[in-house]
Amino acid sequence: MASLIEAIAVKRKMFFEFEDTPFHCLDVEISTPTARGGQTLVRLKMRNLLTRAVFDKTFKAGDKFKEPDLQMVQASYLYSDGDGSHFMDQETFETLTLDDEMRGDALDFLVEGAIIQIQKYNGNPIGLQMPTHVELAVTYTEPGARGDTASGNVLKPAKLETGIEIKVPLFIKEGEKVKVAVETREFAGRA
Repeated sequence: MASLIEAIAVKRKMFFEFEDTPFHCLDVEISTPTARGGQTLVRLKMRNLLTRAVFDKTFKAGDKFKEPDLQMVQASYLYSDGDGSHFMDQETFETLTLDDEMRGDALDFLVEGAIIQIQKYNGNPIGLQMPTHVELAVTYTEPGARGDTASGNVLKPAKLETGIEIKVPLFIKEGEKVKVAVETREFAGRA
């Protein structure tokens, strides 16, 4: 059986199971009462890993949680269709399918063969973790004209191979690979 975690021991970025659902702790606030006999309370800001909902809940310090059966597996992106997005587990070579809700906006950064981390709960895929940066090819951008930098406007729009558009420096040309920060959707350098 998995070990139990007391509410007072839960820290930021920890995973725990509450009401048979896995949660990720986003923030912790501990309230210690000044009166004798008062109970220490732990307020957790937590994300439900199945629905992605975020909410606050207060627990007594002694409340116990199970450790969830979570694992991260490496998988390569295969394709997407009406059933969802399909990935191949790099160890077992089984196909894992994530629906649109589990995948979020990851398709903006996924190219065929891209390796990512898929989170599994009780052996079933529940979501994916994108790397901080991805490398994508520029499929269209206007050529940078000499003298354009005088106006101080040193970025131009560029369409990438997945269809998203970002701003890139003037020296970037069509066909070049660029690094994109996944969280901010901004240019992070040449690949």
